[in-house]
Amino acid sequence: MRGHRKIRIGKVISDKMQKSCVVEVSRRVLHAVYKKYLTRRVKYKVHDPKNECKIGDTVRIMETSPISRTKHWKVMKIIEKAG
Repeated sequence: MRGHRKIRIGKVISDKMQKSCVVEVSRRVLHAVYKKYLTRRVKYKVHDPKNECKIGDTVRIMETSPISRTKHWKVMKIIEKAG
């Protein structure tokens, strides 16, 4: 078995590369002192072998062994197409 791989859900913000896209994953965290919710965002370069992802799509991505210098994630499934 490969072990536990991280899975995230995010939105495609760029699809200009070939067989790749950039996915932004947002999460909300509570500030320890001020008790205010903050949005933390992380951008991942994701492997998209069929070039299916378009800007605005919601996708599920999975961590994988390094595909290139910056790509360590791949698209598992397109959850929702951009309207």
